[in-house]
Amino acid sequence: MNHILIHEVGPRDGLQVEAAVVPTEVKLDWIRRVADSGVDIVQVGSFVRGDKVPQMADTDDLFRILAKESHGALLSGLVLNEKGLARALEVGVPLICMGVSASETHSLKNTGMGSEEAQRRIIATALEAKAAGRKVQVSVQSAFGCGFEGAIPEERVMGIVAAYLEAGLTSISLADTAGHSHPDQVRRYVRRVLELDPAAEVTAHIHNTYGLGMASVYAAMEAGATAIETSFGGLGGCPFTKVAAGNVATEDLVHGLQRTGLREDIDLGALISVATDVASQVGRDLPGCVYKTGPIQSLSSKKTESATDEHR
Repeated sequence: MNHILIHEVGPRDGLQVEAAVVPTEVKLDWIRRVADSGVDIVQVGSFVRGDKVPQMADTDDLFRILAKESHGALLSGLVLNEKGLARALEVGVPLICMGVSASETHSLKNTGMGSEEAQRRIIATALEAKAAGRKVQVSVQSAFGCGFEGAIPEERVMGIVAAYLEAGLTSISLADTAGHSHPDQVRRYVRRVLELDPAAEVTAHIHNTYGLGMASVYAAMEAGATAIETSFGGLGGCPFTKVAAGNVATEDLVHGLQRTGLREDIDLGALISVATDVASQVGRDLPGCVYKTGPIQSLSSKKTESATDEHR
């Protein structure tokens, strides 16, 4: 947990369920501010059909504009199929994310493919992206349960993970699409992935649908996950799951880490400012806490103040 990576997915997973389309210039402002705040990765959008997910219709344009700029964070984009990869390669996406749902029902609703076909095609697509010199992250969606099917067999999830590893795809995200995860389950799954390949880079993508999001995030980190995917203000949810609910809030996680002296390189104030602006744009309070309450001073800040007082 000394340097857990923060992958901001708000511009993609946060906005994809919103009915009112956010203007491109507004998105760019949010992305630039988050990318310069000190977080490690920002997911700009997904390469899907604009008529199906209108909020993502400008993803290609966003990458074309951002590619001409210099920012502190690595930029990522989500692809669902071969056509999406072609678009992502054309606009120069540095980190390409793709995945397979462990739920047959969710897979069909999300991609129009069953899990087995999706796994075969995604692995081939991921290898094509690697051959093109891009960083690749593959995920298991609905890894901890499905709103349509309920519990997902653990061995089905690990079977997908094993297939990824066998293909040489070692950056793996375990995605809690339906928000069904609980800490013990998350801890066990992360450890099982690392037992399969100790060199694997495990990311946890946790939704807070039933209130266990932050607890599950900490369980993932304690078990050896090296990255966490979060969203500004806790905005978001998959439009193709049964109950779409928000992510763990980026600023809440960073605040929690900084209270113990971790990730103090991230500008928490900048993240809070973005979350506040996002809430204003969508016209409602977001699930996140810290952007509303304000932060508690970090441990190291208190130590610095104490040392200063002693020398007065």
